[in-house]
Order: sequence, then C-alpha cells, then structure tokens
Amino acid sequence: MSYIVANNLNKSFGFGQTAVKAVSNISFEIASGEFVSIMGESGSGKSTLLGILGAMNAPTSGRLVVDGIDIYSLNTEQQADFRREYLGFVFQGFHLVPYLTVLENVMLPLAVKPLGKKQKQQMAFHALSQVGLAEKASRLPGEISGGEKERTAMARAIVNEPPILLADEPSGNLDSKNSAELMALFEKFNALGMTIIMVTHSLECAGYAKRRLIISDGRLKSDYFPASNAA
Repeated sequence: MSYIVANNLNKSFGFGQTAVKAVSNISFEIASGEFVSIMGESGSGKSTLLGILGAMNAPTSGRLVVDGIDIYSLNTEQQADFRREYLGFVFQGFHLVPYLTVLENVMLPLAVKPLGKKQKQQMAFHALSQVGLAEKASRLPGEISGGEKERTAMARAIVNEPPILLADEPSGNLDSKNSAELMALFEKFNALGMTIIMVTHSLECAGYAKRRLIISDGRLKSDYFPASNAA
C-alpha cells in the first residue's frame, strides 16, 4: 500500500477567465522510504505542489492521503498536528532566527512538545551532531557559513525525527561543494528510512533521488526512475 497518494490534485489562483491553474489533475503515489525529486521550469507549479503535499496549501480539488490520513478533510488544528508529527521542511532561504543560537534555532520545532528544556537541548544537539555541526551549537546564524546555515535548517527539520522530509530548492543558495555535502545528508537520512520529496532545478541534485517527477505547466509530464537508479 502506498504511503502518499495524490489523486487528481488541482490548484487555481483567481476566478473566472483570469484564473491561473498552477496544478492541473496531478496524480501519483509514493512508497514509504522513497527519495523523489520534482523538477520543472520556473512557474511550472512544482513549489505549489510541494505546498499541497506539506498540508500548507489546500488544493482547489482533489485528494491527498498520507499514511491513510485524508489530509484536507482535517480541520486547521488537525493539519497543524499532522505537520508536527509527520513532516520536516527544508527551504532555500534557511529561515533561521538571527538572534537565536544554532542550537536554539534547531529547538524551535520542539516548543510545543511537553518536554523539559534539557531534553529538548539534547534532542537538538543530537540533530546537529547528525549533520556535523555539534561544535557550532552556540554560534549565531550570522557567525556561520551558508552551507552551515543550510545544515542547521536540516537539523531543525529532522529534530522531531519526522517520517517525511520536504525540501524546496535546498541547494539554491549553495556552491557545488556545499550542495554535494547537503545532498549526502539527504542520502543519509533516506537510507535511514525517511521519505524525501525534493523540488529542485538542479539535474545534479535531482540525480541523488531514485525517482523523478517532471512538472510542466502545472501538469505531471513524466514520472520515472533514472537509469542510474533502476533496480
């Protein structure tokens, strides 16, 4: 049974003849533990689709089921609970709070958990250790490099040990060396069983995924396993 099932997803912005259809009749299924890249030109609808998959952007029509949960039949509070339990997010812009330390930034998703401060610190430190940044825990975001900021964002995304990681152009602000290091982390967490869905413009980054969805003009044009990843 598929872990993620997207069925005839549509998303329109505006009304009537001026409406723009960003996502048009997209359907696919993803098994638990897959690493999938979503590619397409700018404006093709791939980030809109990722927002739908992340329970952040309700489709105009269609259905999204994750682990047997019909996501958009949930109310707002239930969707928030779903995101906390199931999802980690990594974005191109880092979104780090500049006046909080690296450790405190990683602790942010734990704020609503009924845990003591020491336990939250231990969880955040463990996440930083997993991305090779334990020694930078006390630094501020302005005191670390761009690659380290993205790895901090990665640690924040996995601190709750979510089963699904969503990434939107995670290497967009990185040079080739830091991009390769980040992709190696995605491979690492995927090998540990995490389901990863990554939007990217980069063919090199997409090559780390085992499956590729190509979006064009809001439609799913192809869904395939690159030859290098074929079983």
